Amino acid sequence: MAGATTAERGEARRQSDAGPPPPGERRRRPGWLPRPRVLIAWTALLAVVGGFGAWALYGSDWLRISRVSVHRAEGPEKLTEEQILQAAAVPVGSPMASLDKGAVSGRLRAELPRVDSVDVVRAWPDGVSLKVVERSAVLQEATAEGFAEVDDDGVAFAENAEALEGVPLLELAEADTPSWRRFGEERVRAEAASVLAALPEEVRGELRLVSVASFDSITLELSDGRTVSWGSAEDSDAKAEALRTLFQAAADARHFDVSAPSVPAASGG
Repeated sequence: MAGATTAERGEARRQSDAGPPPPGERRRRPGWLPRPRVLIAWTALLAVVGGFGAWALYGSDWLRISRVSVHRAEGPEKLTEEQILQAAAVPVGSPMASLDKGAVSGRLRAELPRVDSVDVVRAWPDGVSLKVVERSAVLQEATAEGFAEVDDDGVAFAENAEALEGVPLLELAEADTPSWRRFGEERVRAEAASVLAALPEEVRGELRLVSVASFDSITLELSDGRTVSWGSAEDSDAKAEALRTLFQAAADARHFDVSAPSVPAASGG
């Protein structure tokens, strides 16, 4: 070997004369690596466990849907349990693991517009729980068939032949205006419903009519004939505070204007 020292050449010859290392030393297995037989046993065990788990979830009769229950949250309970179960159409007898909760929720909302929200919960080992919240009517709107209930999101969700007692009436002007074409009836209805959430309690209890001429022209009529020009639904909290102040300062007034809450006005009386 060119450039190697005498000692290095001697060491190389000794290693060559000694021959290759014993097989055990040449391929020594790391201490943390299990023996091949152990690896095979573990693999087989995992396969058996996995197969049994899949069979238990999908093939056995142990974890199949056998009961469906309905639970109500706070609010109205006008839907019967039978209506809810029929609309949900939970596949009794099918594996619990295959339950499509989104499909069940979708069927309930599509079939029963009165349903505001539903939580579909697996109650292992064999039950399904439907936690249902129904919509509440904050307004009602006259229709050709009677009166439509409207919730606080402006959603018309149910029809009644007669007007509901204690629920204010919503009147939407039938006007072909640029504002109406721009925002649409659903948006305008939602804006009108949002006003109620901001009203002082004493005003909400006396509210008889919400009249909407356009997106930015909402008028409230109270049971004693007093009226409130609200304007749009924007700045409703400030308008509610201005109205509370006007009621105290001008208790005999018949009309109140809070469309510009920084300069409210009262008249009549």
